[in-house]
Amino acid sequence: MALFQSILTLLLLSVLLLQASRRLHIPYPTMLAVAGLLVAALPWASALTFDPGLALALFIAPAILNSAFDFPLRAIRTYWLSLLTLAVVAVLVTTAVVAWAGVALAGLPIAAAVVLGAIVSPPDAAAAAAMLNRPDLPRSTATVLKGESLLNDAVALLVFGVALDVVTDGGPVSQALPRLALAIPGGLLLGFVAGQLAVFVMKFLIGTLGGVLFQFLVAFGTWVVAEWLGLSPILAMVAAAMTVAQRDSHMSALDRIHSNAVWVVVVFVLNVMAFLFVGLEARGIVRSLAPEQLWHDLRFAGIVLALVIVVRIVLVMTYNRAIQRLLRRYRPGGGGPSLKQGIVASWCGMRGMVTLAAALALPAGFPQRDMVVLSALAVVLGTLVLQGATLEPLIRLLKFPEDAAQEEEKARVRVLLTQSAMASLQDRDDEIAKQLRYEFELDLADHREPGRRPGRLDGLRVDAIALQRELLRRMRHECQVEDEVYRALEQELDLHELASTRKLQLELIDS
Repeated sequence: MALFQSILTLLLLSVLLLQASRRLHIPYPTMLAVAGLLVAALPWASALTFDPGLALALFIAPAILNSAFDFPLRAIRTYWLSLLTLAVVAVLVTTAVVAWAGVALAGLPIAAAVVLGAIVSPPDAAAAAAMLNRPDLPRSTATVLKGESLLNDAVALLVFGVALDVVTDGGPVSQALPRLALAIPGGLLLGFVAGQLAVFVMKFLIGTLGGVLFQFLVAFGTWVVAEWLGLSPILAMVAAAMTVAQRDSHMSALDRIHSNAVWVVVVFVLNVMAFLFVGLEARGIVRSLAPEQLWHDLRFAGIVLALVIVVRIVLVMTYNRAIQRLLRRYRPGGGGPSLKQGIVASWCGMRGMVTLAAALALPAGFPQRDMVVLSALAVVLGTLVLQGATLEPLIRLLKFPEDAAQEEEKARVRVLLTQSAMASLQDRDDEIAKQLRYEFELDLADHREPGRRPGRLDGLRVDAIALQRELLRRMRHECQVEDEVYRALEQELDLHELASTRKLQLELIDS
């Protein structure tokens, strides 16, 4: 019951802090990190025993599936060099630098130090999602950072798994390398097969609650099977999600609305729980350590935090300047990441869910586990508070020109879609077809002005639906309509309103 009370308290704080984060333009995980520690410090908060094998599957599988589903596959081909640098080189270099510090300053065994480096190396773009979805930030920067977050998790957890096996089994690294060579292609193949199977099964679950539940079965089932076969669960999840995304046409509109809402809530609640569980672990560690040992571990955690920030800045800015020189030399006039984009990318290094889940996944007998968990928590808290709270002011200070390319692309495609619908009415001349054709013509006038403000056709529709909604509520209040009929008509108005709010925010806002 104490754990349940702590979760409820943290959820309540999260609801309140989400409003503050939106007004202060601070990523919501920054608020969650602070709230998790505060709730963990409450008198009724108790220590907990968490199955290490469950941590990665519970916290990472849904988050990876949700992120991979929305990430465009063609972006990997377009930005492959940037993604390779950030998702592979940066992770490996950060892991190596932190591992060196773990061996030289904390006396960790080499394999255990590599585990620590892999835990703290992957940044989490979800921690900065609200800051990245801005019209004054180039789309290419946001896309690369989101792709980095998706792919670097796979690299970091592959290193984490190999090093952890060496620590727990005591064997040489050479024994784990053949398994690693199989894990990468095998994970991708398993994910592709799981995605194809999911697409086939979903055709029979359209419009049912089972369709949404089946998505969770795919997420956790793919992860469990990949682990059981010794393959990469992260790569399997990425491949499965992207396969389903490419074949998404089998889902109905209502299924997509329900599915998106469910996944947003689930991923958010898992974030809340991860911060709480790590906070509770940290509380138990702080209470159990002698003051001298605690200060020693905290000093080392501060060093690790400084290293991950500095290493990212150096690597990203080095790549930024090097690629600019290459482009100027071999592709005169060719574009590349600007200095401003490099500054934002170098500062966008907040750690989040993967670091927390990997810390929770450490077995009880891991060498100097308390220090490693404290270091992971310090990196998450430090990057979220220091970088997360200053990212929005940094973007404003750099004064990027507003990137309207995405809105213009939407308008162009909307015109084509509307024209195709009008073409289907060419052979009809009845009154209903004329009215629908006239409505499409009004749509075309709006679509050809991508910068239009709500208040024209869409705005008029929303206003009219608001009047209908008010009348329906009044009829219910005056007992002129049964509750079941009221709910059915209310849902119809909701769908009409969604169809009329193209320019408005259709996703749940988390910050």
